[in-house]
Amino acid sequence: MIDRASTTPALAAIIYNPIKVDIDRVRIAVQDAAARAGDIDLLWLETRVDDEGQGQTRHALEAGATLVIAAGGDGTVRAVAEALRGQDAELALIPSGTGNLLARNLGVTHTSLDEACSIAFSGDTRAIDIGLARVTDADGDLREHAFLVMAGLGIDAAMIANTRPVLKRRLGWLAYVDAGFRALPRTKKVRVGYALDGGEGNTAHVSTILVANCGNLPGNIELIPDALIDDGMLDIAVLQPKTIFGWLMIWRRVTWENRVLRKSALGQRIIPMTERPSRTELTYLRGATVRLTVEDAEPFELDGDEFGEIRAVDLSVDQRALMVKVPAGR
Repeated sequence: MIDRASTTPALAAIIYNPIKVDIDRVRIAVQDAAARAGDIDLLWLETRVDDEGQGQTRHALEAGATLVIAAGGDGTVRAVAEALRGQDAELALIPSGTGNLLARNLGVTHTSLDEACSIAFSGDTRAIDIGLARVTDADGDLREHAFLVMAGLGIDAAMIANTRPVLKRRLGWLAYVDAGFRALPRTKKVRVGYALDGGEGNTAHVSTILVANCGNLPGNIELIPDALIDDGMLDIAVLQPKTIFGWLMIWRRVTWENRVLRKSALGQRIIPMTERPSRTELTYLRGATVRLTVEDAEPFELDGDEFGEIRAVDLSVDQRALMVKVPAGR
């Protein structure tokens, strides 16, 4: 859903990760797009190891910026969005790095710098949900983080923690495949307690449980095809394969059924005819709030970045609390 057409900002802030982007190329492309859009002042702010973008975003807002452009990977985008939550300013994306998860789900290009800059200044504005994760870490301390795409507990978090930085820089998201193969043999199922919307608790032994604000992953993988980014709901994917065959069934489901068959009326009629009587490898749930608990501290991830080990997390949604620039007319 598009909320309104673009307005020209008087001041735009560019918050960039110097490790992820070629700042000279970005500077030229942004300046050209800003000149085409009108008389716009630009404020350039660099992220640091100890501040991924939250502090820079607050500084930009205090300076009067009504457009904040995040130039970097998923971590930079998540940090900037966290500080923009509920503010009267818009987020634009110049994707870089490994996943570009939010950009992929919004249709913002991650292959053309000039096009991404054009969307930043001339695209439409869409109000989207922002997820909130209130975490109890291994020491019992509480902390809250925002997320845009998904939170994960189990093998996906172990895989992200296991990803080799050198491969990540060279191969992008394919580095996670290497990490997955290395994590899989050592990863046991996790006993997870979960409750939706404050209701009765359940337990499950899972390989991973993912709580999503939107459902598309790199490689055109539609993990959770019904997830919408502005519906005020969280979509949960519970993965419980018992064997390698179970993993293959999950792969078939997300790449063939979700990506291909669901796209047509004929395909939707075919799906029930090919289903097995019981499909427990991948279960979908939905709720406005989700609470997850584990007996022993387990790795946890948000938007593809590791966030240490946790014992519990309460997840919720701040509906339509973030304004994001998207391609015009999309």
